Amino acid sequence: MVDKRVNTLAQAVQGIHDGAVLMVGGFGTSGRPVALLGGVLELGVRDLTIIANNATTGTDIIGDLMRAGRIRKVVCSFPRGLHGKTIFDELYAAGKVELELVPQGTLAERIRAGAAGIGGFYTRTGAATELAKGKETRVIRGQEYVLEEPLTADFALILAHQGDRWGNLVYHRGARVNNPVMAGAASVAIAQVSQIVELGALDPEHIVTPGVFIDRLVEL
Repeated sequence: MVDKRVNTLAQAVQGIHDGAVLMVGGFGTSGRPVALLGGVLELGVRDLTIIANNATTGTDIIGDLMRAGRIRKVVCSFPRGLHGKTIFDELYAAGKVELELVPQGTLAERIRAGAAGIGGFYTRTGAATELAKGKETRVIRGQEYVLEEPLTADFALILAHQGDRWGNLVYHRGARVNNPVMAGAASVAIAQVSQIVELGALDPEHIVTPGVFIDRLVEL
C-alpha cells in the first residue's frame, strides 16, 4: 500500500533547496498552489528558478518571493501584470532576476515533452524573431522551424480539487491548466488539494493525474 499523504505544509515542501527549479501550475492566479508557495517562502530557500505561465500579477505569492529576493530566474509566457508595472519589472530592470520568455503554446509543449521524455521538437512559433536567437533552426516543407528543448524541474507544485491517498487527482475548472502535465515533468510532484477522499471515492473517469506521478499530497 502506498500512502502519499503528509500532515503539514512543512512536510509537503521539505527538501526544496537553494537553486531548485520549481514548476508552478495554473493560469494567472487561477489554479495556482498558493499555500505550497507560501511554504516555500517560509523555508527561506534562495536562487530559485520558477517555471510558470505567469511570473507575477504584482500582488500574488510569487511576487512575495521576488520581493524577498528568493527568485533568480523566471521561465514564463507572461512576465508582466495586466495593470502596469510589477515587482518583476523592477527587479528585471535592475538585473536582479533573469527571464526566459517562452510563447504560451511552446511553454506547454516543452513541459509536455519533459513529461514524456521527448528530446525536443520543432515549431514555427518564434522563427525569425529574437526568441529564436541562438537556437537551432531547420527548414521543413519550405518553412523555418525552431528547435525547442523540453522543460523539467526538481519539484512541481500542483493544485487539485480532490485526491486519494494514492495520489490520484481530480481538478476544478481552471486548475487543469498546466497542473496535470507539470506533475509528470518534475522529479518530485507535490499536490495541494482541498479534500483527501477515501480510495474508490473518485470516479476513475474523472481522474486526470494518476497517483504514479504524485509524490506528496497535503490537504490545505
